Amino acid sequence: MLTLLNSFDFTLPLENPVLIFSLILFIILFAPIILNRIKIPHLIGLIIAGILIGPNGFNLIERDSSFVLFGAVGLLYIMFLAGLEMDMVQFKKNSGKSIVFGLYTFIIPMTLGFVSGYYLLHFTLETSILFASMLASHTLIAYPILGKFGVTKNRAVSVAVGGTMITDTLALLVLAVIAGMATGVVDNRFWIQLSSSIVIFMLIIIFLFPIIARWFFKHYEDNISQYIFVLALLFLGAFLAEIAGIEAIIGAFLVGLAINRLIPHTSPLMNRINFVGNALFIPFFLIGVGMLIDYRVFFTDLETIKVAAVMTIVVIIAKFLAAWLAQKTFRFSADERRLIFGLSLAQAAATLAAVLVGYNIILNQPEIDAAALEGIIIEPVRLLSESVLNGSILVILITCTIASMRTQKGAQNIALQEAAGVSEEEDSQEKILVAINNAEITEELVNLSLIIKSKSNKKSLFALNVIDNDNFQVADKQAKKILDKAAVTASAADAYMHELMRYDLNIVNGITNVVKEHKITDLILGLEEKKGFSKNFAGNLTEGILTKCNTTTLIYKPSQPLSTIKRHLIIVPDRAEKEIGFPFWLLKVWNIARNTGAKLVFYSTEQTLKYIKDINAKHPIECEFKEFEEWDDFLILSRDIKMDDNLILVLSRKDRPSYHANMTKIPIYLNKYFQTTNFILVFPMQVGVLDSTNTDFKNPSMMDSIEKLDDLGKTIASLFKRK
Repeated sequence: MLTLLNSFDFTLPLENPVLIFSLILFIILFAPIILNRIKIPHLIGLIIAGILIGPNGFNLIERDSSFVLFGAVGLLYIMFLAGLEMDMVQFKKNSGKSIVFGLYTFIIPMTLGFVSGYYLLHFTLETSILFASMLASHTLIAYPILGKFGVTKNRAVSVAVGGTMITDTLALLVLAVIAGMATGVVDNRFWIQLSSSIVIFMLIIIFLFPIIARWFFKHYEDNISQYIFVLALLFLGAFLAEIAGIEAIIGAFLVGLAINRLIPHTSPLMNRINFVGNALFIPFFLIGVGMLIDYRVFFTDLETIKVAAVMTIVVIIAKFLAAWLAQKTFRFSADERRLIFGLSLAQAAATLAAVLVGYNIILNQPEIDAAALEGIIIEPVRLLSESVLNGSILVILITCTIASMRTQKGAQNIALQEAAGVSEEEDSQEKILVAINNAEITEELVNLSLIIKSKSNKKSLFALNVIDNDNFQVADKQAKKILDKAAVTASAADAYMHELMRYDLNIVNGITNVVKEHKITDLILGLEEKKGFSKNFAGNLTEGILTKCNTTTLIYKPSQPLSTIKRHLIIVPDRAEKEIGFPFWLLKVWNIARNTGAKLVFYSTEQTLKYIKDINAKHPIECEFKEFEEWDDFLILSRDIKMDDNLILVLSRKDRPSYHANMTKIPIYLNKYFQTTNFILVFPMQVGVLDSTNTDFKNPSMMDSIEKLDDLGKTIASLFKRK
């Protein structure tokens, strides 16, 4: 054993790649666990671990090219996730606020940074401007904390992330201009080339990337291929940003925004993107940042301490003032101010880029070259001194620590406030059943259930395959394969799917009995793309399932993945709001928009649209409203339907307020005229979750419906809080 150990080289720094990677993984595993016990954010634990194992600590591992590579990937991943997880409705709604905050968090640090650099540290004019731009920029290093507490869609987060793009872009443009001035290349040609390249880059990302991504997701459903494709787009966009003359992090953020609507937030693909980034790439970046920090300069270089102290004080004051002004301007809460302050304080990527560029620019290069010819050595004069370089590294540690703590505090408080508004009883009442018997559409049906479910519902999804008693020997193995596929699809999105296999006389009996036994609230049925509605299916639906199942029933025919849909056209009958199931199906439609980012276009009468508009005012999503009363001429809608649209038809049962005689013709129309169109038929529940048949719900008003729902803890307000 000793002989075997002696054959390995344990000299420091370690060189065995297997041992190095093993050590890094144990650090990623245990550093957060240990520090969380003493209330220190896990991000700081990884940075501290980097300090200890790095060349300035115990010198266990050298910061070689692998750390540089993985660190760059981790940094781009953070910015990409910020764009990908952005609530696009909130982003558009708060775009003006983002610009205002971006200017706050750029102008205030620029002003204070220039004054402190020019008058306190006695830098030159150019150096003072570059020094100020370093303080104006920031990195969303605390962003992963938001995902842990589930507050990435908060309005303050949208403002902070949007403001980050503004201030980082401006700061990096200042860097480009100052670097150009120092090297003497700033002229008219410089400005024309910079502006035109940025415009071309943004047009490619914003318009071309979504087209390519939509085509790819339509034609390739393999999970691994989709993930690799997303990564390829991320790094291509980052590279194009560098070609355009701006930092790669701006490109990564824009790519996230560009394909935001093509990756539903509850999809397996989104879960994989988050998982790999948070488990590997982002921790590598944080450890790499820690390995840059040299704590010894605190004891050896007074100039570095002075620069670091000035930078730290100025950046904390400036970023807090910007967050405080944003709070007062937009009437945010104290916790939302903490989120903005925490997200905008950390100095890392852009700061490192600026300081390294400034450090590498030698102002007296011609004198050095002339002296070298005469054999004389002259000390180079750099745009940014070594003291600024070392001081910046220390500022990164301090600001990242404070930023992580403030962000965690604000996110934790906001998460607790949101959780207080939803009781466990309310969350547990939603139960979604997916009836599946075809492997080809299983994945799409499960994806629909993941998109419409409430955010907190992770264990009330059911997949059912009904086996005819006469053919059970043939169908049994196939049913197990289909159910396994459904469970795997759900688990990839971090949700648990209960697998139910039922032997019964027929499919209708099997479904209705399971609905009653498990108190199912929402039922999803699927249609094959090529077959559509058959007479047998229509008969089983109207005479069996709809009359026996008291659920919100969705019948889905997938012609293309839901993630590639641009618009959902929702046809709502007159007086739909007078039925007890109105808020329940509307919540499902709302969740489709929230989780996919696609636009909703509602068609209905003026009175019915008014109810939906009121809800949209309180819980905004991207909507459009068009008056429509022509159920006698339903086909008139075909002129509005475009490629990449999904048709959602809200129907009703006979003798209900919103029923129309022409609803019986809808399956015929869909089979004949909408063969290549995605569609979902929605049949609202009629008498409540607990099947209270002794209650008179005939033609109830909306307020009466809400009062009846109050008995079940299900008002419209509580439903929409659950998302």
